[in-house]
Amino acid sequence: MAEFDTIRAGRAGTRTLAIDEGLRAHMNKVYGLMSVGMLLTALAAWAIAGLASTTDPSLAVGQLRNGTMLTSFGETLYMSPLRWVVMFAPLAFVFAFGAMINRVSAAAAQLMFFAFAATMGVSISSIFLVYTSMSIVQTFLITAIAFAGLSLWGYTTKKDISGWGSFLIMGVIGLLVASIVNLFLGSGIVQLAISALGVLIFAGLTAYDTQSIKNTYIAHAQHGDSEWLGKSAIMGALNLYLDFINMFMFLLQFLGNRE
Repeated sequence: MAEFDTIRAGRAGTRTLAIDEGLRAHMNKVYGLMSVGMLLTALAAWAIAGLASTTDPSLAVGQLRNGTMLTSFGETLYMSPLRWVVMFAPLAFVFAFGAMINRVSAAAAQLMFFAFAATMGVSISSIFLVYTSMSIVQTFLITAIAFAGLSLWGYTTKKDISGWGSFLIMGVIGLLVASIVNLFLGSGIVQLAISALGVLIFAGLTAYDTQSIKNTYIAHAQHGDSEWLGKSAIMGALNLYLDFINMFMFLLQFLGNRE
């Protein structure tokens, strides 16, 4: 009997070790995909901002309120009705991604995620025309440090924070509605309140999503479905990417120095 218990304990320990190793590999893939997505966003934003602005008056066809000179491309992108398409394209992309994730392969889902990251870069490219490069870099580093700490806490904490999900999602919906309304109101005070709440909500989502990714893997790892695990890593990367980029954008409104 004692020998049987030893064998059973050994098998359980081996299975636990395999799950731990698989979880580390899974989380590394999630963070790796997220990092590639962030790089694509940064490159796309920088490239589009470069095409949209100029220091040569002979090439300028318009300018923003801060005196930045726009090329014809920038005038079309930021000043015409196309700006609404650019602004809401990432949101439409997220809804489409969620609807299609179960019908496409993991490789196709990964390409969709990278395409979304590039689209997000186009959408937020105007930050290079509004804020100084130094303040953008500083805010990015502050966001990265905060994100790393929050994600690490979400991964290591023994506290179950799954109950945060419904409240945080309601908060995101409220932020979205308030932001759309304030596009027409143009209230600085309302925008300040939205930014403060946005930082808090996406800070909470960073910890929540990290724990959710971990728990989801542990619950499904024993089935050994590599295709499902691949898609799960991509969805996890998307969620953490959105947490990071939104926290960065809200912090930039507090910390960014305008041109």
